[in-house]
Amino acid sequence: MKFSKLQATGNDFILVDARTMEGEWSKLARAMCDRRFGIGADGLILVQDSTSADLKMRIFNSDGSEAEISGNGLRCFAKYVLEKGVISKMSLRAEQSNRSLTVETLPGVRMVKAYMSGNKVNRVEVNMGLPQFQPRQIPVTVKVDIIPILDYPLVINGKELTLSLLSMGNPHAVSFLSRPIADFPLAEIGPKVERHSMFPQRTNFEVARVLSRGKIEARVWERGVGETLACGSGVCAIVVAAQLLDYVEPQVDIMLPGGTLTVSWDRVGEVLLTGPVEEVFTGEWLEGKS
Repeated sequence: MKFSKLQATGNDFILVDARTMEGEWSKLARAMCDRRFGIGADGLILVQDSTSADLKMRIFNSDGSEAEISGNGLRCFAKYVLEKGVISKMSLRAEQSNRSLTVETLPGVRMVKAYMSGNKVNRVEVNMGLPQFQPRQIPVTVKVDIIPILDYPLVINGKELTLSLLSMGNPHAVSFLSRPIADFPLAEIGPKVERHSMFPQRTNFEVARVLSRGKIEARVWERGVGETLACGSGVCAIVVAAQLLDYVEPQVDIMLPGGTLTVSWDRVGEVLLTGPVEEVFTGEWLEGKS
C-alpha cells in the first residue's frame, strides 16, 4: 500500500488514497503511526469518495480512535490530493495561482484553499466552520446559566484551572495562563483533562498565554494522541476563546512548538486557519505488517 507522510507545523500525518480500499483502519492506524515499529505519525488520513463534496477525509488518531476533524490534517489532505492528482484539476475552482476544493468530514463539508507555486502547494487556508458553544454540541456535561462557557473552574491534581469550552467540530478546553507555557506540566495534567468525566467523548486541551493582541503562544494535548507540536482545530479554539474574553484582535498568530499558524475570526462567521504544509516522504507499507 502506497502512502505519503506530510507535516503541517510539526503535526504529522500518513495519507493513503483509500478510494478503492477497505481495511481495519483503527488497527492500521495504530501500527502505521507507531514511532518505533511503524512509520510514526500523529494520525492516519484516508482519502475517500464523497457524494456531498469533492472528496471525503477520514482521520484516525495514533491510538486508533477516529477523530471528527483536524485543521492541520485538512491542510495536509489538500496538498496530497492536489499534488498527487487524486482530484481532477478540471473540477477545481481556480483563482489565479490558488486552488479550492470541498472536503467532507464528520462535522460537515469544509472549504479548503491551497496557495500554489507552480504545481506545488506551499500554504493552505481551511474554513473550519462555525464554533459551537452549547454543552450538548461540545459535548460537556456541566450545567451553566451563561453560554458560551468561559473560565469554568476545574481542579486537577490540586492545580486550579479555568477552562473555556467549545467545539470546532471536535471538543476543546482552553486554559489561559499568565506564566510561560513551557513551565506548565502538560504531560501530567493533559491526560487527566482529556479523560475527565465532564467530557463524555474526551476533549482536546490547550494551554495558551497571550503575548499581545495579535500573538499567542500555546501548547496542545490532543485527544487520542498526546502532546503534539501543533493542532489546527486547537488554535482555532484558542483564538475564539481569546476573542470572547477580549484578549485579542480578529486575526492572531499562534506560536506553537512546531511553528506559527494564523487564525482569523470576525465573531460572527466561520473560523479561518492558515499555515504552511510540507511532504516529508513517500513509501510502501508492507502487506500484512498491520
